[in-house]
Amino acid sequence: MEFVGRLRRLELATRPQPPELEAALRRRWDELPAAVRTPRQMLGRRTAGCEGTHGVFPRCDLACTPCYHARDANRVRVDGAHTVAEVERQMALLRERRGPGQNAQLIGGEVTLLGPQAHAQALEAMQRHGRKPMSMSHGDLDYDYLVELVQAGGFRHLSFAGHFDSLMLGRTGLPRPRCEAELDPYRRRFCELFERLEREHGVTHYLAHNMTVTPKNVGQVAAVVRAGREMGFRMFSFQPAAYVGNPKRWREDLHAISGEDVWAEIERGVGARLHWRALEIGDARCNRTAYGGFAGERYVPLLHEDSPRDDAWLAAFLAAFGGMDFAVPAPLLAARLARGLARHPRAVPAALGWAARLARRTRGRPLRPVTYVMHSFMDAALVEPAWRHLQAGTRPDEPAVLEAWERLQACSYAMAHPDDGTLVPACVQHSVLDPAENAALAVRLPLVDAVTARAAPRPRGA
Repeated sequence: MEFVGRLRRLELATRPQPPELEAALRRRWDELPAAVRTPRQMLGRRTAGCEGTHGVFPRCDLACTPCYHARDANRVRVDGAHTVAEVERQMALLRERRGPGQNAQLIGGEVTLLGPQAHAQALEAMQRHGRKPMSMSHGDLDYDYLVELVQAGGFRHLSFAGHFDSLMLGRTGLPRPRCEAELDPYRRRFCELFERLEREHGVTHYLAHNMTVTPKNVGQVAAVVRAGREMGFRMFSFQPAAYVGNPKRWREDLHAISGEDVWAEIERGVGARLHWRALEIGDARCNRTAYGGFAGERYVPLLHEDSPRDDAWLAAFLAAFGGMDFAVPAPLLAARLARGLARHPRAVPAALGWAARLARRTRGRPLRPVTYVMHSFMDAALVEPAWRHLQAGTRPDEPAVLEAWERLQACSYAMAHPDDGTLVPACVQHSVLDPAENAALAVRLPLVDAVTARAAPRPRGA
């Protein structure tokens, strides 16, 4: 019996995707509106979607104009025990509903206001529940903090996103940036911290760059893209601002620019067309993602959105591997690849054809991968009624609310509520649920003294 049990465990371990993930992907696909269930859709086929924490550390020590934080966020004390307990509960529900291997963001206010020990425990909880965590920071951190974080958790790899834009106030050394170019040394320093960590401690990293875009800085997006190309970021994510969060921080006409304006600036900075339609992640009105990289100075897409042969390779890849996790030890990866290809042998010639096309596109040069992303959030005034309709099972009549209603159903970014077992779109969390949640947390975790807290140095060990 023991031998049979070992064989059964080996059979499960070498499947391209485990049964619980396969079931979770099937459920996610069935939940999607028919309009987004296209051959290029990754939700429900490759991933169940990204995930984020909420209510775990709402406070931030920088001020952004605008910011999605609700008014009471900075009235909540950062408390490591609360953070770890809530992360544990939220990740448990996400594992139950969405299976293993999903990307999850440790997000709220500023993550480094957590002490390194609590930060490490939160990341460990995420990993324990089969998540791939990324810590979300404004990037105003120091090297010693990273070393303590690594030592506290014994990590060999860290994934961090640094948020840098000229709409942020209070950064050390640059409290009021006048333009995006002034932030380039700070962006570079952020990457250099992790390069040093790898040299001195052998800890590898994946770094993302986040930037809020408004009419004030949209014309500088291309310069940010060009300047950041060689810094060490693997992803650049741009978020056109919406009317969400504290109204006192809305200082511009955020509707004066569109997602098309922002994407055009990204492409101008890259110096090439970005093939974001080659893969879809949720609703295209919410997300654009372009996978590719640089062969020397020239940008090369991994997939051409107008290539039928690339479409055929994508279909073969999904049929063979689905949501398979490729970040596993080599022997296990080899076994999973073999089983996937044996099940769908047509993936072999399709893969060889794609590899040949990519080699021609790169002209034989190595490809340095960089992903470009745009997330377009929605105004709270539209999300709130759209969410009410979804809960009631009704369809709105107003065109703008109807669009929000459609987009929420295809949301690729969810947050977990263990008390009622629900997963909610991030736009709903920030537009509808955050205000009451943060007000309750301000009572449960009050600042000891508001005046003292404003005057004190940033608490790194809370």
